[in-house]
Amino acid sequence: MISKSYNLCIKDIKSELRTRYAINALVMFILVAISVILFSIGNEKIQPELTAGLYWVVIFFSAMSGLSRAFVSEEEKGTTLTLHLIATPDTIFSGKLFFNLILTFFINIIITLLYAAFFEGFVVNNFILFLVTFIFGNIGLAISSTIIASIIAKAGSKGTLYPVLSFPILLPLILTCVQLTIFCFDGTSFDNALYEMAIVVSYDIIMVTISYLLFDFIWKE
Repeated sequence: MISKSYNLCIKDIKSELRTRYAINALVMFILVAISVILFSIGNEKIQPELTAGLYWVVIFFSAMSGLSRAFVSEEEKGTTLTLHLIATPDTIFSGKLFFNLILTFFINIIITLLYAAFFEGFVVNNFILFLVTFIFGNIGLAISSTIIASIIAKAGSKGTLYPVLSFPILLPLILTCVQLTIFCFDGTSFDNALYEMAIVVSYDIIMVTISYLLFDFIWKE
């Protein structure tokens, strides 16, 4: 299973590097979004709370711009039936999830570096807490985005349906990550952020469990 999931992930990476559909869409969105925010605030110094909110808003909408391609591309290329024949549902979901994890971390590292470079309020005073928040937040984002992409792959209005379904599912994760990021800016100790961190970790565990339980039924529809 691991070998086939790895091969499927590599296939998606090579396909993306040839077309650059998701990467181009994500990079353009990030550049436009951050440029608009910078022009809007001008010389004003924004509060850390607002900086943290804007940071995760950009992360959320960048995910909406590119992560939906995980299963939509298979439908467009007509390769869905081939995947049915050569791999089990768990293997397929794992391969797509690995690809989305790589894409999510790659893009969000770029977003983080741009924020650190251009936003004065983006000053992390508890790096360990920020790193853990970043890792588990992105894992939750990738898991949720992958299972939602599988649900809307066969829908007619994929572009509009994806963010509509994603918003209520990802809202608890995004709000908690915003609060944790504020703690990182304030220098709050890890012990005082355990409650919020437990929510993020629990969210990841619940979503990955539900995803593997449901994907078999979604994939065979």
